[in-house]
Amino acid sequence: MLAHLLAVTLGFYLDRIIGDPPNWPHPVRWLGAYITKLTNLLNNGSQRTAKGALLLVLIVLPTFLLVAIFTVAAYWWHPAVGIGVESVFISVGLAQKSLRTAALEVSMPLAAGDMKEARKKLSWIVGRDTEKLNESEVTRGVVETVSENISDGVTAPLLFAFILGAPGLWMYKAVNTLDSMVGYKDDRYREFGTASARADDVLNFIPSRITGLLILVLSPNEGDIPLGRRFEGFRTDAKKHPSPNSGYLEAATAWQLGVQLGGTNTYKGVTSHRPEFGPNLKKLTGIHINQTLVQLNRAASGVWALGIIIGGIIYAIA
Repeated sequence: MLAHLLAVTLGFYLDRIIGDPPNWPHPVRWLGAYITKLTNLLNNGSQRTAKGALLLVLIVLPTFLLVAIFTVAAYWWHPAVGIGVESVFISVGLAQKSLRTAALEVSMPLAAGDMKEARKKLSWIVGRDTEKLNESEVTRGVVETVSENISDGVTAPLLFAFILGAPGLWMYKAVNTLDSMVGYKDDRYREFGTASARADDVLNFIPSRITGLLILVLSPNEGDIPLGRRFEGFRTDAKKHPSPNSGYLEAATAWQLGVQLGGTNTYKGVTSHRPEFGPNLKKLTGIHINQTLVQLNRAASGVWALGIIIGGIIYAIA
């Protein structure tokens, strides 16, 4: 237990400080390539829902087993080797520094008044059209992206790392990657991606709510709104989102910052409207990107602290 807690801690801080070195191969890319090949093979003809469920099994089970084999073998070799191997698996599976870097690459040209560069960098991390966005809309794109990915990229995989070790983290990453690639509601993936989308919803149900609450409790109250009102707004707005989980993140961020998120976006020229979240007390500006990154750090640290406390109690009792 202590070795595992140490491995999670090392992985958590390795990701926060070092992140993923540029141009290094990343396991998510390998997962993506494997998913693409199997999707091209299976997503055709009839019984696409069943084939999508088969895809889920063929991706998640080997990923879990492969990481488990390497991790167990490393601990068998020597506890120090096990801690090192597991911490690397965990570090690579988290996205604290990469998420922060992506946000800052937009906020820096935005702060310098270079809207063309800010829009370009935003287009790298969002699917919406960015060519005509103003400062407030560019900021909203970054804040929403960071907010949603606090759970997907950091706190949810971290929770699974505490519960099931590095294999659990990579089980979650496999499901999350599947959802991002085939969990669409268009004609091509509506049936085939059902199992992946549902699995992702289930795995994110608790982490998204814990993360939203930690944002409200641990990050600065930038809107100077009483906690009771923030909590009520968070609880009410979260249910507006079409996703059963993402709303808890965007609503927490919006109420903690005192801003409004959601609204109208354009995707390849097609206008789409999403529900609004938050009290709309302040106009969105570039400073809110940095404030959202503070929320990222506080929520991630909160989940890490909860895991260490609960793990320590279990170790003491056992």
